[in-house]
Amino acid sequence: MAKKVTIVSHCFSAFLLFYLCGTVVCVKYNTGASVVPGKLNVHLIAHSHDDVGWLKTVDQYYVGSNNSIQGACVENVLDSVVVSLQLNQNRKFVFAEMAFFHRWWVEQTPQTQVQVRKLVDAGQLEFINGGWCMHDEATTHYIDMIDQTTLGHRFIKNQFNKVPRAGWQIDPFGHSAVQAYLLGAELGFDSVHFARIDYQDRAKRKVDKTLEVVWRSSKTFGSSAQIFANAFPVHYSPPSGFHFEINDDFVPVQDDPLLFDYNVEQRVKDFIAAAITQANVTRTNHIMWTMGDDFQYQNAESWFKQMDKLIHYVNKDGRVNALYSTPSIYTDAKNAANQPWPLKTDDYFPYADGPNAYWTGYFTSRPAFKRYVRILSGYYLAARQLEFFAGKKSTVGHTIDLGDALGVAQHHDAVSGTAKQHTTNDYAKRLAIGASRAEAVVSSSLYCLTSKKLGVQCSAPTSAFSQCQLLNISYCPPTEDGIPQAKSLVLVVYNPLGWNRSDIVRIPVNDANLVVKDSLGNNIETQYIEVDNVTANLREFYVKVYVGVSPQQAPKYWLLFQASVPPLGWSTYFISKTAKKGKNRIGFLSYQSSQNKDTIEVGPGNLKLSFSSESGQLIRMHNSKTGVAVPIQQSYLWYSSSQGEGQDSGAYIFRPHTPPNIVSRSVPFKIIRGPLVDEVHQEFSSWIYQVTRVYKDKEHSEIEYTVSHIV
Repeated sequence: MAKKVTIVSHCFSAFLLFYLCGTVVCVKYNTGASVVPGKLNVHLIAHSHDDVGWLKTVDQYYVGSNNSIQGACVENVLDSVVVSLQLNQNRKFVFAEMAFFHRWWVEQTPQTQVQVRKLVDAGQLEFINGGWCMHDEATTHYIDMIDQTTLGHRFIKNQFNKVPRAGWQIDPFGHSAVQAYLLGAELGFDSVHFARIDYQDRAKRKVDKTLEVVWRSSKTFGSSAQIFANAFPVHYSPPSGFHFEINDDFVPVQDDPLLFDYNVEQRVKDFIAAAITQANVTRTNHIMWTMGDDFQYQNAESWFKQMDKLIHYVNKDGRVNALYSTPSIYTDAKNAANQPWPLKTDDYFPYADGPNAYWTGYFTSRPAFKRYVRILSGYYLAARQLEFFAGKKSTVGHTIDLGDALGVAQHHDAVSGTAKQHTTNDYAKRLAIGASRAEAVVSSSLYCLTSKKLGVQCSAPTSAFSQCQLLNISYCPPTEDGIPQAKSLVLVVYNPLGWNRSDIVRIPVNDANLVVKDSLGNNIETQYIEVDNVTANLREFYVKVYVGVSPQQAPKYWLLFQASVPPLGWSTYFISKTAKKGKNRIGFLSYQSSQNKDTIEVGPGNLKLSFSSESGQLIRMHNSKTGVAVPIQQSYLWYSSSQGEGQDSGAYIFRPHTPPNIVSRSVPFKIIRGPLVDEVHQEFSSWIYQVTRVYKDKEHSEIEYTVSHIV
């Protein structure tokens, strides 16, 4: 009976507390802990790792569709987290992928945006990394890494006046030294945190307590660009038994004495045991628990209720101190400990998560998509420059969509080539749409610049200039169509780089009686090369796929001439018909040379390449200007994949079954010579065709290869 009286009294006190609080939310558990000196501090980092496309597309992940593949909805995560954070001012959450957050943010009411800004200002919601995505570190170009990070940071600065402090590269498959200094220290981060390092490296570091280091990865910048780096002991999920997603099979903290499964003491014991285990591999009295995983917190209260209870009861026990934290708070605590840290100067490549499981396959997975990303990256740079020079008011279209698509494409499951096919198709579609809209910017900007009508004075038609996005397969209708007599085709060549460029321009034409003049009326030396059958066949198939119409017959020739373009500027060339034909033509029609010598040398300039007439293989490179001669051997090899042996080879992992197979030791070839360039065409097999070019005024050769599936 006395026990019942106590319970009634307790309940009455709870109701009285609610009455006194009025409309203010009252917190039952004491979750306001901060760092306690002298104790083991367990920093609970609430997070959700949200891939910007992987098994599902970025749209499907955001809205939660196609859940038969994976139950994931980022919109639910953000909705749920914001509500949970407002229920308890001590709770904290970190978020990284701005491609998702930006989409969610613009859908919110002004009232919700005000509340979210308060959460950010209070430190309850912290942006970490802050890029459009969590980019890959092996297959990205550093310019793209900077661009996608800038896109996210600009949004954060504009909306919240905040700058992220912590790098959060928890899922990329290995880590680059460039990431540490350029996208870390130089970006203003004071720490970078990640999960994936080689399993053998991790095991040794746990023994040596060197999971956390000072990463000084730039020989140039030295200590001025070093950063605190934290490699997680296991993964970016919590210790076993502390995963609290709504549908997970977990043991909750049951603290109601009326429940037969009351387990507070046991859960506190489990927590302390896991904390001590991690403390034994970590320096100082601070450890980080990553309380989250892929697409978690879709019902955030499922996590926060359990963490509220753990913090309350663990701290009541007193042996360790648990607290809501962020990577910034954790790093500040580590720095305050005045602990000397091991020094690391190299990278964390390659990554392996077990024997025979080296994640190096993605270095080359989906090479066509990798090329598409790289080409559009350069195009994006040029389009933004022209947009700025002409004045945004004068242009039609915009570069925003291409910037967004490129930002998404840097994700560690996008450009890496590890996403599912339908997701990769979605990435490519976004890039194509963005490129199409940026193309309008380029055309209108060039019109304004070349006509000297800038700013509001210029309203350019989008058809002012045509661009040939499929030029690599010889598809360019403006240059293929016949040029009327006494008319000229105007060709504008733009240079987005900060130095003069002199390069060969190649355009497909059907007439070998053309003359090219520069803007001063000077004749430019030209050369014609017949379009090869491999290119013509690619054109026939892919133009119909990309454009939706069957192309005309492939053009007969490539017209080549050398263009000289100033930095951040353009040069204009005029192509017209000439009355001279046959032997009197101005341009040089390339010819196929004989192969009656043991060694055949090609190259119209200082650089010479030598090929064996017997095998058709490259054997030597010689520069007559410098006197340097180097023996060279080139081969194509292929591997058979390991299957059914524990770890298969695939998009992520490279594991061959046998030594490499040489495609061919004897290669049919032909040599085409001219005043601007010599070309060597080699057919290594029915699925490998290669063209090696040696230019007159270049100190390097160029190799173009067309590779199909292995047969």
